[in-house]
Amino acid sequence: MTSDYLVDLIVLLAAAVIVVPACQVVKLGAVPGFLIAGLMVGPAGLGLIDNLTEIRHLAEIGIAFLLFVIGIELKPSRLWQMKRLVFGLGSLQVLLTGMVFTAIAYYVFDLPSRAVLIIGPALALSSTAFVLQLLSEQRLLRSTYGRTSFSILLLQDLAVVPLLALVSLMEMPSLNLGGDIGFALVEALIILILVILTGRYFFHPILHRIAQTKIPEVFTASAILIVLGVSLVAEHINLSMAMGAFMAGMLMSDSSYKHQVVSEIKPFRGLLLGLFFMSMGMSLNLNLLFEKPWLTLGLVLSLVILKVVILFPLVCLFGLEKRKSFAVSIILAQSGEFGLVLFAMASESEIITAAVHQQLLLVILISLLITPVLSNWANSILAKNKSDDDVPVEKVPKSAIVIAGFGRVGHRIGEILNQAGQSFVGIDVDAAIVDQARSDGLPVFYGDVCNQSLLDSIGAKEASVIIITLDDLEATKLIVSTLRAANPTLSIYVRGHNSAECIELQTLGATEVVSENIEASLELARMGLSAINVDDQERERVLQNYARRYYEQIKRAIK
Repeated sequence: MTSDYLVDLIVLLAAAVIVVPACQVVKLGAVPGFLIAGLMVGPAGLGLIDNLTEIRHLAEIGIAFLLFVIGIELKPSRLWQMKRLVFGLGSLQVLLTGMVFTAIAYYVFDLPSRAVLIIGPALALSSTAFVLQLLSEQRLLRSTYGRTSFSILLLQDLAVVPLLALVSLMEMPSLNLGGDIGFALVEALIILILVILTGRYFFHPILHRIAQTKIPEVFTASAILIVLGVSLVAEHINLSMAMGAFMAGMLMSDSSYKHQVVSEIKPFRGLLLGLFFMSMGMSLNLNLLFEKPWLTLGLVLSLVILKVVILFPLVCLFGLEKRKSFAVSIILAQSGEFGLVLFAMASESEIITAAVHQQLLLVILISLLITPVLSNWANSILAKNKSDDDVPVEKVPKSAIVIAGFGRVGHRIGEILNQAGQSFVGIDVDAAIVDQARSDGLPVFYGDVCNQSLLDSIGAKEASVIIITLDDLEATKLIVSTLRAANPTLSIYVRGHNSAECIELQTLGATEVVSENIEASLELARMGLSAINVDDQERERVLQNYARRYYEQIKRAIK
């Protein structure tokens, strides 16, 4: 019945609202919070929800959105800049750790060969969502420690693609293991080629046409349609929704619309991803932990120790000092959310048994729960040997400027900044303006400047200066008030038509406002005075005094 689904939804939302903030307070993080919330309302807890099938199907969309965002971030130019750490260190970590866990699963636990080919590499993965969240909160992403950790996670995310394909292909009994692996690798290569070709000639023109309608709701619908549509196509060709979403993200990685697309799906991604972790928590079999506590804890401890022992010398081999290498190996010692995805798919495909799946699920979830402890341990190691390179450098440089609105006024400001050798980022909701600016080599992106998520995505939250050039007073007022509430120290410079608008905008939080009427009047007066040969110093004195009195009147009106 519809009411049953409504009750389940209310229970899930209530559990998330109560448990997740509590976990944040005690420094556990959001991911363990969702896991604990799911455990509390699931069959092993209070038993408020026992029908997990429909919830799991809905939760899969959250994973699809996560893979989509990761695909957007993995554009070829970014990978090439980090190629040594990503493809060198990251590849060695996944291959060596995966081989060790595969061998243990096969020779020690006597699991089938088809199962260990998934279990080994899946356990080698770490939690991208959790680790990046911790590094971001601690503002360590730009440190050597953070960059190295991120590079390894980046390669692990890439490794998910052939692993997802391998799980899908293993459902086909006609293929042998060698054929499965070889076909998965070839398929991944073909996907990357198709991403480059299709992304250039298909998605950008479609989004351009949609953007020209200037209807925000249609753009939001198109963003969701891209993710779910490509995911559905992938599922119909015997791949997974997650792989399809990753492909869609790669298609968008070089688009000027990517920031707006990400900001549109961000609320859906966060909510549905939380639902996925809650569904995993609801699936947790606590009886197994109570029946075999030492086995479970021993497996978790072995997982952490082995990952540290394998990764530590590899990081040292790539030139990091021992303390930083040890910290990197510790923060990545847990298993990750993609392990949950891969094992869930493998269990549904009967590649691994339900009992093995429950044991693996328990090990991963406990390893996720202890991640905050691992993070604190890593930070204590770094604190003993603090160097300039470890100082957080998360903020946009002080010279960075965001231009909100890149029409005629914004474009001229951009040209002036370029000539001054200063960096900037532009945003505009007019697709034609964005395309023209990008064809000129300017860093301008499509998006609604009133969207706080978009502003955060392109760095507006951390920038030192925002210049707002919109010709829409209401939109400008909304942006000024939003930015000022988010950052009290931000310098916000705005254009206004007259003194009334200037007063209103400065009241809302603008640092300085330029009146178009008075500036035009001053320039015309300067030309007139020059034409009748008024002394230059006298002319500038009169003009400056007039402008000063005008803007002082505005400031007095605010007080």
